Amino acid sequence: MKKEERKEEEQVSIRDPEILAVADVLREELSQRGREKRHSFFKGIFCGVLAGLLVSVAVVTLLPEVSDQRQTITAQIGSNASENGLLTGEVKNKLNLLATKLNTYYYEDIDVEDLQNGLYKGLLEGVGDKYTAYYTEEEYKEMMESASASFSGLGIVLTQDPDSMQVTVLHVYEDSPANKAGIRAGDMIVQVENIQANSMELSELVTHMRGEKGTHVKVKIYRSGEKDYLYFDVVRDVVDVPTVTYKMLTDEIGLISITEFGAATDEQFAEAVEELEKDGMKKLIVDLRDNPGGMLESVTNILDQILPKGLLVWTEDKYGNKNEISSDADCLEIPMAVLINANSASSSEIFAGAIRDYDYGTLIGTKTFGKGIVQSIIKLDDGSAIKLTTSKYYTPKGENIHGTGIEPDIELEYEYLNPEATVYDWKEDNQMQKAVEVLEEQPKPEE
Repeated sequence: MKKEERKEEEQVSIRDPEILAVADVLREELSQRGREKRHSFFKGIFCGVLAGLLVSVAVVTLLPEVSDQRQTITAQIGSNASENGLLTGEVKNKLNLLATKLNTYYYEDIDVEDLQNGLYKGLLEGVGDKYTAYYTEEEYKEMMESASASFSGLGIVLTQDPDSMQVTVLHVYEDSPANKAGIRAGDMIVQVENIQANSMELSELVTHMRGEKGTHVKVKIYRSGEKDYLYFDVVRDVVDVPTVTYKMLTDEIGLISITEFGAATDEQFAEAVEELEKDGMKKLIVDLRDNPGGMLESVTNILDQILPKGLLVWTEDKYGNKNEISSDADCLEIPMAVLINANSASSSEIFAGAIRDYDYGTLIGTKTFGKGIVQSIIKLDDGSAIKLTTSKYYTPKGENIHGTGIEPDIELEYEYLNPEATVYDWKEDNQMQKAVEVLEEQPKPEE
């Protein structure tokens, strides 16, 4: 699969401890692909087909209260709803007419609660923002339960095209249930049990893939080159997927690959730096290719370990309210290169933008995805919840990269120089080679 296939990760902020657990929602099926097999196999089938939405970590903030200004606006909307607001008499009459037609002519009995939930979902969809959505009480509980419990699944990374809703496998983790069953990267998921994969949002589909360890799930696959659909009976199991991997590439150059910014990623990054320094690391490559983002706190904690004292990122809502996040004086003073591509999104772009603005390293690869907005989840009194895009974020120098992305210092399309290889070797990765070359030309920090 081409490395420039575009996908996104929801970038959200966290301000309430109750919601921190949601960092692990969908991590197993949807956490971002690893690097140990970056070669032609992953560039193969369906290249460039999906400009999908990768939802690897649903990290949210609970906003139980709104500002006085927002309360005033909400009150005005409510008081005028029946006169000149949302629920005018004409709208109410039409809703009643539609309900009557459904009740009269629809071929089966209709659940009124389903219709009501449809109204709520439709209202949020009317904003025209794919990140804004309504969750029923049951859907919200499922999110929270998925975050707080240990779930078993298939061990695959998925993406969904926001238009066609087509679901495709981006990566299959080694020794995972999906890997043992024979599912491959590039496979299109047609059906899970008796559910059509394109009939629902990816986050909901994944709940049907999860289940108790040892239970079975049937998956129907379309694979390029096969005449017929393929059918797999996968036995669920727990898949442990670290977000940080590291190793020494040369005597002095260390590599840290971050697949997503999860709840434990900042701690894993600190451990990786410590171990690499013990091994003699004097220069560092951070690989953010195909990293769709994740937790805001995670990436800023990592940047705090790297950068000197100063502003890391700031957010601003439509009322002009700003939230600034800064680092302390402790920093990592070694030459650095950062690998990025079109799949580096959200928190990855916060990382790349801060490194660029501080002139603290060389960005190598291709332009990032361009997602510079923040989502929050607001829990309602009846147990339901809504997810809204609540603010924009800006790099330290004040750039909002939404829709534009971050340009690398050295633009270099990805190429694996040995397409016949079955095991990934960084020396065949042209972008990794360039990063090593750039760092070898830079002087070591003074002892």
